[in-house]
Amino acid sequence: MAADSVRAFDIVDADGEPGRVTAESDPDLFWALRGGGGDFAVVTALELELYPASALYGGRVIWPEHRTRQVYGAFLEITAEAPRELSVWINRLQPPGASPMVTLDLAYLGEAAQGADLLARLDKIEDAIFDSRGVVPVADLGGIAAEPTDPAPSIATAELLTGLDADAVDLLLAKPVQPLINVQIRHLGGALAEPGAGAGASGAVAEPYLLGLVGLGLPHAADATRAKQAEVVADLAANISGRKPYTVLSPGDTAAKSFSSSALARLREIKRARDPHNVFRANYPVLG
Repeated sequence: MAADSVRAFDIVDADGEPGRVTAESDPDLFWALRGGGGDFAVVTALELELYPASALYGGRVIWPEHRTRQVYGAFLEITAEAPRELSVWINRLQPPGASPMVTLDLAYLGEAAQGADLLARLDKIEDAIFDSRGVVPVADLGGIAAEPTDPAPSIATAELLTGLDADAVDLLLAKPVQPLINVQIRHLGGALAEPGAGAGASGAVAEPYLLGLVGLGLPHAADATRAKQAEVVADLAANISGRKPYTVLSPGDTAAKSFSSSALARLREIKRARDPHNVFRANYPVLG
């Protein structure tokens, strides 16, 4: 989580006083601000740890819908043995007015030759209609997934998955994507799951995959979007852990889904001590 790389916060507290928060100056508030939500202060600036990234290889590959099962098979094989430097997301896309398709979003923190070798099995899947794999400037990492940066009328929900076996894949592929736009599986693991991760309130993420479901939020489509999301979540209930990162909470969720019982108790204690009059109210409050 990016929150785990914050070294200092400039804030305004509940009394309107400016301050600077570090692990040394205020360890409790520093811990809470690193992934605990927006209940504790107004953050006006961040100081972030930087990491070396000498090379980055990746891109997006798109195939027509009839290659979906093959692409899923490759996705499962690649993620089962992926080194921590490799991230892979798979998407069943159905953009409005376009044909359904399946895509892989790929990022490898390393040299192009090594990345290409790790992903060589994708070259055996025919009919690719787009393939942008290559050397990627680190500053362009966020462009790989080609997600819109302008506000959009969408409804999103997400769940962490304890695994993704053949039965779960069959359930994911048994029904059309519509009325959703994207049924996405993000490969996690790596630094997110390592014991040193989660030094802040968010904690490490042990689950290997995240399910993301996005649909239109326009008045004529919102009810169908929510119903389809609920259907997919119900289908995969046996693979859903029940917790989720704070950053992917959605209406109906509470902060309790994102934190261990001990972390939530500590966050509530800090909230009561630092903001007893509830000046700051997060979308998913720790006291809610």
